[in-house]
Amino acid sequence: MILHCVFLRLKSAMTQDEKKSLFESVVALQQVVPGVVDVKYGPNVSPEGLHGGFADGFVVTFESAEARDAYLVHPDHVAVGERIVSSTDGGLAGLMVFDFNL
Repeated sequence: MILHCVFLRLKSAMTQDEKKSLFESVVALQQVVPGVVDVKYGPNVSPEGLHGGFADGFVVTFESAEARDAYLVHPDHVAVGERIVSSTDGGLAGLMVFDFNL
């Protein structure tokens, strides 16, 4: 299994409702992309203060690397990805992706 972690530096002007809608669009991908096992999202709650401005994020659990790879090019994921990038401070510089094997 693969854990796909995405950390975001969202635009400060985003409301809580806009954030919720954005993350719910990620959760909805579980219904259309095969191999997505689970999706979780939320704000960083670490007391360490080492988030580097990446204050929100989500994780997607995939059943395999192949499922993750299919997700990356799936048209619905591409559309959600474009929405995410346009919601971050700095475009692609406003997100960090880290995947690892479970």
